[in-house]
Amino acid sequence: MEFIDYYKILGVSKKASESDIKKAYRKLARKYHPDLNPNDKEAERKFKEINEANEVLGNPENRKKYDQYGKDWKHAEEFEKARQSQRQYSQQGGGQYYGDFSESDFSDFFESMFGGAGRSYQRRQVKFRGEDYNAELHLDLMDVYTTHKRTLTVNHKNIRITIPAGVENGQTIKIKGHGGQGVNGGPNGDLYITFVIENRTSFKRDKSDLYLNKNIDLYTAVLGGEITVDTIDGKVKLKVKPETQNGAKIKLKGKGFPVYKKKGEFGDLYITYTVKTPENLSPKQKDLFKELSKL
Repeated sequence: MEFIDYYKILGVSKKASESDIKKAYRKLARKYHPDLNPNDKEAERKFKEINEANEVLGNPENRKKYDQYGKDWKHAEEFEKARQSQRQYSQQGGGQYYGDFSESDFSDFFESMFGGAGRSYQRRQVKFRGEDYNAELHLDLMDVYTTHKRTLTVNHKNIRITIPAGVENGQTIKIKGHGGQGVNGGPNGDLYITFVIENRTSFKRDKSDLYLNKNIDLYTAVLGGEITVDTIDGKVKLKVKPETQNGAKIKLKGKGFPVYKKKGEFGDLYITYTVKTPENLSPKQKDLFKELSKL
């Protein structure tokens, strides 16, 4: 198996922090994402490499194994189990224990360290669970307003998943059996997808509730009137009560964000009014305000 330098792929040093690795991955993933590079085979290849590197270096446990065992990091558990079996074998009088080892070829390790015992160990077909994979999926807020399907490329495989409406930023979901392949017929690992959701709207989101600041002029605030307000799914007309105060809040029930995995349920939209003081008043307008101040 050819050694792949995942640090080089992400453009970070071996001493890079978890934060540095995450930043490097996000930057490269955005640059080479298939949606931004349609029909570009080289970008697709780099995107796969970047995701593979993140699956290893972005997971502290996988990174530790990779740093210790190099190209054979996926077999770290097998090395440890095999070493334990060799200890037990030697303690039972089956041979001498030769101490700790580091990176080596797995098949050569069994032959050189165990001899016939190693072959016997292999024949027992011990089953090992595959590695879990971790990936990030970058989406815009409006991408998770509705339930939809999307195809991901993880470890050179295309996986089609359903993304439920209402998924939150930082939320992680598990796709069972789509991790690393099991050894000797063992079960596959799982795939964990963490959502990174960017909010480019004027709304602030708190789970399924949305918050919006709306400017109204002084005359509407004092006398009342009708205004048009943007909601997440369109515009609505609202009546402003006379003598509305700066900072007043209203609630539009059911005009918020979808509730996660509860079809047809939505949060609320909370609107805060900001009363804008008029500027560049004419002399006549100033006189009128002076008259009002005397009343």
